Amino acid sequence: MPLPFVKNTLARKRFPQSNLSRFMMSALLVVVAAGCSNNAADATSNTSVVNNTKTNVSTTKTSTDNDATVVDALQANLKASGIEEKVISAVPTDMDGIYWVTAEGLPPFFADKAGKHIIQGQIIAVGQGAPVDISAALVATTAQDALKAVDKKDMVIYPAKGATKAIIYAFTDADCGYCRKLHSEIDDINARGVEVRYLAWPRSQESVPKMEAIWCSEDRHAAMNQAKVGANIQAPSCVNPVQEHMALGTKLGVRGTPAIFTEAGQQIGGYLPAAQLAEAAGAN
Repeated sequence: MPLPFVKNTLARKRFPQSNLSRFMMSALLVVVAAGCSNNAADATSNTSVVNNTKTNVSTTKTSTDNDATVVDALQANLKASGIEEKVISAVPTDMDGIYWVTAEGLPPFFADKAGKHIIQGQIIAVGQGAPVDISAALVATTAQDALKAVDKKDMVIYPAKGATKAIIYAFTDADCGYCRKLHSEIDDINARGVEVRYLAWPRSQESVPKMEAIWCSEDRHAAMNQAKVGANIQAPSCVNPVQEHMALGTKLGVRGTPAIFTEAGQQIGGYLPAAQLAEAAGAN
């Protein structure tokens, strides 16, 4: 019997994915505090152990710790299975023999030293006080580097009023109710010193033209403001970054909107009221 992801025609329209990338995205579970989701799994809570983990890591590894031997082994095993994605790095974690892997076209994942097994999800360290998510710092570093590389001209940015105390990146969809609710508080958010940088994340094929029209509008802010109250935005076609934003969201594990990240790369969930969002972003 074919796997469910084979029937996901929408995913094929949105992204040129291999079997592995479609499988990984169908299996990936991301907790969305309050947001519009493409998948019922996005609203599924993890276990109480996962929910109570600390997100800091005592011994953070970086890309400079890349193990080329693991990269080569994993690349060879992927190729033997007919998978062509390029492995970029394999960084050792606090769990012996387990590596944090980044690859083109795939969300980051864990692998063993032999490169024979791909592991998704969190790995929780227990036994020395409160549970600790050993991957949290690595996940944040991956997101931080990727978001920092996005050109400002390719985002719709609402700057802070007064001093900028924090910056957030928000993957957004004009047709998402929670995205609209977040945007209705944009003045309050900006007044609290938070700069909002929007990236496009249309949740359906039907929303793609509207998101492209926003980015192709002469006044993106006006188009975004109108779209967030339900207006049908029209603009001449142009070269736009919507597909690139969607691919980036896939890389970062985005499954619903709004997906909000801090400048440090930490995902702080979906919709939050302005005061809570400012606190979570570190603006207080």
